Amino acid sequence: MNYRHIFHAGNPADVMKHAVLALIIDHLRAKPAPFCVLDAHAGIGRYDLDSEPARKTLEFQDGIGRLFGQPAPHPALRPYLDAVNALNPDGRLRWYPGSPRLARALLRDQDRLLLNELHPDDWQILKAEFAGDRQVSTFKTDAYQALKAHLPPREKRGLVLIDPPFEQPDEFARMAEGLKAAHRRWSTGIYALWYPIKERAAVWRFQEAVENTGIRKILRVELTWHPEDTHLRLNGSGLLIVNPPWTLDDTLRDLLPALHAALPSTGGGCTVDWLVPEG
Repeated sequence: MNYRHIFHAGNPADVMKHAVLALIIDHLRAKPAPFCVLDAHAGIGRYDLDSEPARKTLEFQDGIGRLFGQPAPHPALRPYLDAVNALNPDGRLRWYPGSPRLARALLRDQDRLLLNELHPDDWQILKAEFAGDRQVSTFKTDAYQALKAHLPPREKRGLVLIDPPFEQPDEFARMAEGLKAAHRRWSTGIYALWYPIKERAAVWRFQEAVENTGIRKILRVELTWHPEDTHLRLNGSGLLIVNPPWTLDDTLRDLLPALHAALPSTGGGCTVDWLVPEG
């Protein structure tokens, strides 16, 4: 409950995660039927990069700061960058869209956004951010209870984002169990589980636990920007995507190398492969 994302908003991990989320939602928009996005760890919605916490770390300078106001290094970044640009119409980078504001930018009139945040102060800010927006509902509960409460959505199409702050030592295990329970309730939904890449052994154990759920069709997407020779820093960002949209894997295999080249790095690289295939 002490985690504050404002210190990290817009950093390379956010850029990777949000670029992929924007692509998933853009795929959902291709069909006229309505969809629902459920963000289980929503945060506050948008982040002020002029604030003292953001200026203290300046992590955004090595993330969105390398892309804002520049030609997109790959066309697939356009849905993401358009959402960032829409929050900064004067051409100066101040506001960064968290996943709630990013998703809201991509909704159509028939779509819904469900936002859950447990931290009481952050939930109040989130609630105020979307006050009066009839397409957005906010909730204050445990993330994994929110999955039980809101799945399956009435739209029968959509995306669930599970993106915890990793304050708890058992967070990887909770994610795997939470996915298993949610998938039993709604097996056709798209699930995106974000994880930090620090200690590789912990990531392997998490991925093995997800494999052991028996769920099929899980895409593994990773971007690292440091060699993995220490777990005392954030070396990269990963997503496991259940039921990814058609051709998303091919798009990401083309996009991530361009994104890696555009962001500062001391090593690392890209991975897009099937943790668990469909068949």
